[in-house]
Amino acid sequence: MRGSSAISNAVLIRRLFGLAWRYRLPFLKVLGLQFLLLTLGITGLSFTGIGIDYIRHKVEGAPAAANALRIELPETWPYWQVLGMLAGLILLLALCRAVLNYTYAVAVNRLVQQRLVVDLRGQVYDQLQRLSFRFFDANTTSSIITRVTSDVQGVRMFVDQVLIQSVIMIISLTVYVVYMVNLSLPLTVACLATTPMIAVLSTWHTRRTQPEYAHNRTLVERMVQVFVESLQGIAVTKAFGREAESRARFEAANAAVLSQQHVIFWRVSLFSPAVGFITRINMMVLLGYGGWLVIQGRLALGSGLVVFASLLEQFSGQVNNVANIVNSVQQSLVGSRRVFEILDAPVEVRSPPQPLRRPKLRGEVRFERVSFTYDGAEAVIRDVDLHVPPGQCVAILGATGAGKSLLMSLVPRFFDPTAGRVLIDGIDARDLELNDLRRNIGLVFQESFLFSNTVAANIAFGHPEATPAQIERAARVAAAHDFIMALPQGYATVLGESGSSLSGGQRQRLAIARAVLLEPAILLLDDPTAAIDSETEREIFEALDRAIAGRTTFLVAHRLSTLRRADFIVVLDGGRIVQRGTHEQLMHEAGPYQHVASLQLVDARELPGLGRKGGAS
Repeated sequence: MRGSSAISNAVLIRRLFGLAWRYRLPFLKVLGLQFLLLTLGITGLSFTGIGIDYIRHKVEGAPAAANALRIELPETWPYWQVLGMLAGLILLLALCRAVLNYTYAVAVNRLVQQRLVVDLRGQVYDQLQRLSFRFFDANTTSSIITRVTSDVQGVRMFVDQVLIQSVIMIISLTVYVVYMVNLSLPLTVACLATTPMIAVLSTWHTRRTQPEYAHNRTLVERMVQVFVESLQGIAVTKAFGREAESRARFEAANAAVLSQQHVIFWRVSLFSPAVGFITRINMMVLLGYGGWLVIQGRLALGSGLVVFASLLEQFSGQVNNVANIVNSVQQSLVGSRRVFEILDAPVEVRSPPQPLRRPKLRGEVRFERVSFTYDGAEAVIRDVDLHVPPGQCVAILGATGAGKSLLMSLVPRFFDPTAGRVLIDGIDARDLELNDLRRNIGLVFQESFLFSNTVAANIAFGHPEATPAQIERAARVAAAHDFIMALPQGYATVLGESGSSLSGGQRQRLAIARAVLLEPAILLLDDPTAAIDSETEREIFEALDRAIAGRTTFLVAHRLSTLRRADFIVVLDGGRIVQRGTHEQLMHEAGPYQHVASLQLVDARELPGLGRKGGAS
């Protein structure tokens, strides 16, 4: 995922603002609640200052001081009644703030966690479903998992801890400054003179820490990759007694993350106290200059100096929050950039704007001078011309890397050719509606993946509305019904992860049933008997013979017993078709096929062929 890595921070921030704009109504609600909390807090603070001035007035006989709220306390009331009223108002405001704080927390959680994060993960997952195999070949599973999980939290962090907190900070600082200016302009200017130093410090800190956060994210991704690989290869690890080395490998990756986090921690730890120290200078100025103003009678003690001190303390607290916001910006930008790399990845294979709808295809397949390359590299497939009439079976033989699986992948458009055309029933596959095309194609891979679900659900994966009778019929075609009924709950038996509770042959037969249930016109079999023993191969052959009957079939195979079952055989070498013909024809033609066949014929245990005559060209 290289394309979006060049996105500048400015562009990335604009996109994050655009993402937040989709949720502007709940966002405005959050800000409105915060403004009410701010107003209630300042009002309660003002009542406290008024109470202090009132007590001073009663104790020292000082003249009643004016206050910013322009409230005049009734002189005819007993002092306990006035103080009781002020205390009651302060308590009432505190209760209102408690309710609003709860409402605010719920609103933020709904906005960020229940809406933005869930929606964004859904968008990322939806995008992953649209991307071609080229994308998944280029990116590790651990990288994708990290981006869908922790990196999405980077976007949440931007909205919650950067955007919302920044707007709240700006509103709060504005209100505080306006109120402090209303109390005393000279004192406000004197106390806030050091604030520009914080902006300079924040800019310096940002430039220093952003590369560290990016490097940390890479190390975390590496750690996840080591962890995932260790789980996937646990059988190999135990078989070779390499548990200690596996632990050491993970501990090294984990320690690298920890070491990098220490670097970030120390830089953040130095930044926060530096900001705090600058804000403490403001309080020093307040005590000196503000105290002198009170002594001179130019500022009230309670509603003036005490309220100003509290406002300045809250102002300093908001400024101190700059450190957290700057820290969150670095983390959120790194994570957000990696999420947008997925969202920006080009969807290479999609339906055309006005697709041709063909719910049911006949199954004729033609390759016309088809070539394919990966990212401009050397061609993997070169100038392939091949015609397979409906209902015929063509076997594909070739060495590793010859392009066998890739050639088959062009039929359901897992990839599109970089040159030439793949025609289905005489129509360019790129002109067909993609779902129509793929629902007419059944696939059985060398290692068939099964989901942690019931047997019936696995068979009906491509046709979820299938009836139990249809599922059973497909299972019988795949010679799977008998072993399914021997399972504890039959078709309702829940399989373990990847069908680990079944044998290789049983998994393959379920995969064949899954493909047959679609009643596809075209069947793609990618070496389905390569990883099984000869006895199991016989069972699979029984299922395959029924599955391929009447269907256009592409069969990647290496065993002679499998190749003989095809109407026609093509041999790939270096991405080109170097031989084509029936088994009998190729056996009498010097070339790769004759060489492979002669080696296998030495094995007396080879299964007898049931070859068919005829048809492809």
